Amino acid sequence: MGDVRTGTAVRDSTVAVLAAIVLCAGLVTYTGLAAAALNGAAFVTGITVVAAAGSAVMTRAGRWSGPADRVTLARTVLIGGCATIAVLVLTGSLPDRPWWLLVLAVPALVLDGVDGKVARRTGTSSDAGARLDMEMDAALLLILSLVATQSIGWWVLGIGLMRYAFVAASWVRPNLTNPLPFSGFRRLTAAVQGVALAVGLAPIVPLWLSRVVVGLALAMLVVSFARDVVWLERTGRAGASDSGPGTPAAPAV
Repeated sequence: MGDVRTGTAVRDSTVAVLAAIVLCAGLVTYTGLAAAALNGAAFVTGITVVAAAGSAVMTRAGRWSGPADRVTLARTVLIGGCATIAVLVLTGSLPDRPWWLLVLAVPALVLDGVDGKVARRTGTSSDAGARLDMEMDAALLLILSLVATQSIGWWVLGIGLMRYAFVAASWVRPNLTNPLPFSGFRRLTAAVQGVALAVGLAPIVPLWLSRVVVGLALAMLVVSFARDVVWLERTGRAGASDSGPGTPAAPAV
């Protein structure tokens, strides 16, 4: 059984990387607007995103890849393509809001809600799979917000960096590593971010409207993270007080 699990992880990750190679190579070849060195950098950036996800699958405990992981890896291929396009946009080789980016980003956003359903329906949910899905969500938002800085403004980068800032803050504020209770507002806010960035990057949407849509999404994100930080800090302090000296704070429920 161990060999089967390992083979599954290696097979799925390899297929994802090969698909990304074909996609990213096709993108830099078709656009053909940048110098060879720049095209190479764009290509490598896209492949690196997919290779990192594939490595996470192959090195996880049990090294098994399930149906939901395959959906996530398929999303990762699209995200790798977005990363390739992003490099070309940021270096001025493509327009600030290229249709190519939406062609790849929209299905990646749609598939975001598929892998979780597949995992639950097939009984293959796992913490490792959920973490991979979350990391790919964060990567896509970072890529899209980086591209959006070229047309909307640098403040848009707040969407892509928010989660990473939260993780960095948790290194010095241990309370932020505690689990959070379910929040419908948090889930809605997370879903809105990708949609807002896609709308903001659509060439047919007026820039003033793009700024309004993305600005509202960022405001929601700030409120959501602020609520979570306050809740975690309050709960952590209460848990530490109840536990007494030398005892870790009780995790949030």
